[in-house]
Amino acid sequence: MLSLAVQFILGLLYANAGEWLIHKYILHGLGRNRDSFWAFHWYEHHAVCTKNAMFDPGYRFVTLSWNAQTKELLVVLGAVLLHIPLFILFPFFTGAVYLSSILYCYKHRKAHLNPAWAKRHLRWHYDHHMDNCSANWCVTWPWFDYLMGTRVKNNTK
Repeated sequence: MLSLAVQFILGLLYANAGEWLIHKYILHGLGRNRDSFWAFHWYEHHAVCTKNAMFDPGYRFVTLSWNAQTKELLVVLGAVLLHIPLFILFPFFTGAVYLSSILYCYKHRKAHLNPAWAKRHLRWHYDHHMDNCSANWCVTWPWFDYLMGTRVKNNTK
């Protein structure tokens, strides 16, 4: 059996890898197709952020309307639900995945309500929206962007 600390560390790395994969291949890959369910990310979220210098007013309030933010929450909830069976065998791994999901929701929302905060604390995500939307796929931590060579720093301060 894996030690609790190893489970937790592997859970954080796994969650970050999932965030990278989902953002790059599903939200941007499949999302470029206007007819795809995933198009909300590219044609709603990115369009609004481009127009408003990363600010996305859709994050102000949690609503029951069918918009980019509720679809994003459904994706996160789906990931959380898929990992319930693992909790019995690997509780600290699953706990790290759940913690990462909560941090993702908190950081992503805060970044798009306060772009100045994002520029200081989530520079990789700020760069993704403001400089290079074909790189910097991570939101919570930039670990997998560095590992996969997709962390591209903005040339401007």
